[in-house]
Amino acid sequence: MNPAKTDARRHHDPQVRGFASDNYAGAHPEVMAALALANGGHQVAYGEDDYTENLQGIVRSHFGATAEAFPVFNGTGANVVALQAVTDRWGAVICAESAHINVDEGGAPERMGGLKLLTVPTPDGKLTPELIDRQAYGWEDEHRAMPQVVSITQSTELGTLYTPEEIRAICEHAHAHGMRVHLDGSRIANAAASLNVPMRTFTNAVGVDILSLGGTKNGALFGEAVVVLNQDAVRKMKHLRKMSMQLASKMRFVSVQLEALLAKDLWLRNARHANEMAQRLAEGVRAVHGVEILYPVQANGVFAKLPHDVSERLQKRFRFYFWDEAAGVVRWMCSFDTTEEDVDAFVAALKEEMAR
Repeated sequence: MNPAKTDARRHHDPQVRGFASDNYAGAHPEVMAALALANGGHQVAYGEDDYTENLQGIVRSHFGATAEAFPVFNGTGANVVALQAVTDRWGAVICAESAHINVDEGGAPERMGGLKLLTVPTPDGKLTPELIDRQAYGWEDEHRAMPQVVSITQSTELGTLYTPEEIRAICEHAHAHGMRVHLDGSRIANAAASLNVPMRTFTNAVGVDILSLGGTKNGALFGEAVVVLNQDAVRKMKHLRKMSMQLASKMRFVSVQLEALLAKDLWLRNARHANEMAQRLAEGVRAVHGVEILYPVQANGVFAKLPHDVSERLQKRFRFYFWDEAAGVVRWMCSFDTTEEDVDAFVAALKEEMAR
């Protein structure tokens, strides 16, 4: 075939829908339009562009006058860079056993960041001061990695939410022990939409020091940001981002996506819709005898327990993942582009497979 006559082709069926992950969704049309707007002409590389500069003001409008955003490529990169920024070489991070940094990042915080993760089992994915104290000790013991950071996730990996008061209690407890607080906010928009409060209400306003700000799961093509909330808590962020391989040369294309989401209310519209679809899905599932929803549906995920063979058959019709295959637990995620028809078709298929 003559390469000159080969055009780009679509290699997937856009009618195929699933509930595996909000990462499966495409980019929101308004984000794509913003990317096109930023394209063309020359802009200074490595974050000295107009879009990254403008993003700083937008981030401060959400997170306070001292907030500073450092765009990165992905969520794992954001977490590793953020945690490195608030730890020493001998430092450790207290987190929930189910935390993304512990379960789903391939050991990157420990291997790439050089950090020890001190995990705590939780019933609902949420830490409390009492749970933190299971690992918050031994600061002067040279035989133990020193607890320096508490990392929480909002919304959690189990789809549950911290209230602002719960995060304030964690921050006060951590700070009293000389520790910093990091918030993994890959789905922070879903949390704010569900709580019906600004993002600042459960971040800088209650004492969070540093934040991983999600974009991809909320309609971006790619890109997240580390947001420094407490300037006294961090050191050499620019250097850490570079040595962690998270410095984009054409950073304007990350920044303009976050600008498109955050400048007005696209972030909130997308998150509210995803949450509403999860509620619709949960309502439909509750009507199916033999299916148990395991956790409160507070964001855009539904965790359920059902017969293993039913899940396997259903997976042939809709993509989704087992959360705990041995226990028969599955996870169903909704995104900004999930439709009512998608949800209703899935519930109907679930009913059919349960009836077989």
